[in-house]
Amino acid sequence: MESSRRELLKLASLAAAGMSQAQTLPAQKPKEATMAAVPFERLETVRLGIIGVGGRGNSLIDNFAEIPRVQITALCDVVPDKVSKAQAKIVKLGKQPNPPALYSAGDHAFEQLVARDDIDLVIVATPWLWHVPMALAAMKNGKHVGVEVPAAETIADCWELVNASEATRRHCIQLENCCYGYNEMLVLNMVKAGVFGEITHGACAYNHDLRSVLFSGEGEGLWRRFEHFNRNGNLYPTHGLGPVAHYMDIHRGDRFDYLVSMSSPVASLAAYRKEHLKPDDPRQKETYRCGDLNVSLIHTVKGRVINLEHNTSSPQPYDRINLIAGTKGIFRDYPPRIYVDGSPKEEFASIDPYKKKFEHKYWTEVGDMARELGGHGGMDFVMAYRLIQCMKQGSPPDIDVYDAAAWSAPGPLSEESVAKGSAPAKFPDFTRGGWEKRA
Repeated sequence: MESSRRELLKLASLAAAGMSQAQTLPAQKPKEATMAAVPFERLETVRLGIIGVGGRGNSLIDNFAEIPRVQITALCDVVPDKVSKAQAKIVKLGKQPNPPALYSAGDHAFEQLVARDDIDLVIVATPWLWHVPMALAAMKNGKHVGVEVPAAETIADCWELVNASEATRRHCIQLENCCYGYNEMLVLNMVKAGVFGEITHGACAYNHDLRSVLFSGEGEGLWRRFEHFNRNGNLYPTHGLGPVAHYMDIHRGDRFDYLVSMSSPVASLAAYRKEHLKPDDPRQKETYRCGDLNVSLIHTVKGRVINLEHNTSSPQPYDRINLIAGTKGIFRDYPPRIYVDGSPKEEFASIDPYKKKFEHKYWTEVGDMARELGGHGGMDFVMAYRLIQCMKQGSPPDIDVYDAAAWSAPGPLSEESVAKGSAPAKFPDFTRGGWEKRA
C-alpha cells in the first residue's frame, strides 16, 4: 500500500507539471511527410508487446490473443505479480510457441520492452500520464504503437506524438474501441449511404458514474481521482467524440476548428465520500477542481456543431449520447432510435429495420465471436481484429496519429476555455492542411 501511495504522489506531481505546459505549443518542426493513409508493411504474423496489464491491459490480451497469427512476445507492468499472472494466462491458452518475456523492474522497464527486435506493435494500457512517454519510446525504437485513451493530455504532447510519428514513419493509433461498437458502425454505414442527408450536427458524451471506481483502493482508484485535483474541463473526450468524428469525416474533408466550454459546480465527489468514507479517511481532506459536468461545443471548419459532455462524478445511467443529424433525419442512442423525414408519425422509431441492410461487414464477419468474448459488448474484439487485419493486409489504420491528437485535444482546450470564462479555444491543425485533400 505504501508503494501505491508513492506512485500516486509521483503521478500527482506529473499532473501538475503537465498542467504547466498544457497551453504551450512547441516550435513546430519543418513538415515531414504525412502519415495519413500510409499503409502498414504487410505482415504474416503480428508480434505484440503490451505495457500495462491491469484491468484494461488484461482485457486487451483476451481479445488480441484470440486473433490468428498474433503473438504476444513481451509484457510489462510495475507490479511483478500482474505480469506473471498475465503470462500464465497466455501460456494456458496454448496459442503461441513461447511464453512472453516479462518486464517489471521499475517505472522505466517499458524501455527494455520497446527496444526488443521481435515486436511489431506496442500496446499502451497504463495511467494516462504515461501514454505519451511510452508511445514516443515505442516509435523512436521503430515500433508502431496503439495507445489507450486519451492519447495525450496537453496540446504540446499532441504535437509530440504527431511529430514523432511523422519523423519515425511509425503509426500512433488511438485504441478507441467505441468507434467499433455495433450501433456506431451501423450508423456510420447509414451516414455514408445518405440516410440522414447532409450532416449538420452531432452530440456525444462520456457520462458514466465512476464514483465507486474513483474511490477504490485498487485499479483506476489508485490514480484516476488525481486527475480531478488540478484540472477543470473534459477529462475523457474520445469515447463519444471518435464515432461522431468518423460520421463527419474529420480529417477527411473537415476538421475541428474551435470549442467553447463550461463546467458545473464541483459537488458530487465530496458528497459521495462524505457518505461512503470514514470521517478520518485522509481523502476527506482532498480538494477537487473539476466540475461534475463539463459541456463543450465544437465548431468545425465546415460549420457543423458537436455537443460534447463529460460527467463521471454524478449518479446517472451510462450514456455516450451518440447523436448524428442532418437534412433528412436524426439518430439518437441510449436507447437507439431514429427519425427520418417523411415518417408517418412524428416520433422516434426502432433502428432494427435498418440492421439487415446496414450492418457493418466487420460485425457480420466476427460479430458472434466478439459477443462471445465480451469486452464492452464485443467492440473491443472488433477493434483488435480490425487493427491486426490492417497490419496483415498492409492497409492504413482506420485511426491515425492526427485523429489521436485531435480527439484528445478537447481535454486541454476545454480547460483553457473554462479558465477564460468560456472563451473560444482554437484547435491546432495537426494535419498541417492535409485534411482538405484526403478522401
